[in-house]
Amino acid sequence: MARLRETTDFGFLEVPLADKQARVDQVFRSVADRYDLMNDLMSGGLHRAWKAALVTAVNPPRNERPFALLDIAGGTGDIALRVLAVAGSGTRATVVDVNAEMLAIGKARAAEQGLDVTFVEGNAEALPFPDKSYHAVTIAFGIRNVPRIAAALGEAYRVLQIGGRFLCLEFSHVDVPGFDRLYDFYSFNVIPALGNAVANDGQAYRYLVESIRRFPSANAFAALIRDTGFGQVSFTHMSGGIVALHSGWRL
Repeated sequence: MARLRETTDFGFLEVPLADKQARVDQVFRSVADRYDLMNDLMSGGLHRAWKAALVTAVNPPRNERPFALLDIAGGTGDIALRVLAVAGSGTRATVVDVNAEMLAIGKARAAEQGLDVTFVEGNAEALPFPDKSYHAVTIAFGIRNVPRIAAALGEAYRVLQIGGRFLCLEFSHVDVPGFDRLYDFYSFNVIPALGNAVANDGQAYRYLVESIRRFPSANAFAALIRDTGFGQVSFTHMSGGIVALHSGWRL
C-alpha cells in the first residue's frame, strides 16, 4: 500500500510538508527588497512598538558583560540591530535565515550602521550552532513560516544556555468584537493590494495574511512552547490581539 505523504498548510492551501520551505523561500525572495518598508506600511508603524517590547524583554546588558543573542529567521537584521543599538559592548548578535536575499539586505544594513552582526544561512529546524551557546533566542514573525514548528522550538531550546530566554513575537487572533471584522477586511483586501503596489507581489502578501489565520491561538502556541521543555511560559497580547509576545526560559 502506498505511503501517504505528510502535508501542512501554506496559507489556506494544503501542500506536501517537503514542499513548504521552498514555497516560503520564494515568497521572501520575491519581497526581500521591500520587506521592511511593507512592515511600516502594513502596520502603520506599529511593528516598531511591538519590536521595542521584544527588545525590552531581551534586556541585553548595557555594560561589557558577555551576552550572546541568536535571532532566528531575522534575515534583514531588524531585531539584532535594535538589540545592539541599546546593548553594551559585550553583546554579540547572530542572525540565521534560510533566505540569502534577506541576509544580504541585513548585512548591508549592519555595515551601514557600523554594527557587528554575524549573518548565517541556515534552517531553524537544524540550527548550525553548538548546544547551550546563547543567552537569548528570538524570532519575530517567522515561526509561522517554519514547516516543522516543533522542530524549530526544540532547536531554540537546544542552543540556549541554562537560564536563557526564548522570545517569540508573532501574529495572534484578534478578539475585540467589531475590531475583528475590520481587521479581516483590512487584511484580505488592503494588504494584498498594498503588496501588489509596493512589492509587485500581491500573492505573497495574501499568503502572509492567510498564514496568520492558520497559526495556532496564543494559548495553543504557548502549550507547544511548554511541551518543548521551556519553563515559566507566558505571553502578552498587544494591539487588541493582533500580536502576542511569547516567552519561555530554559531552566
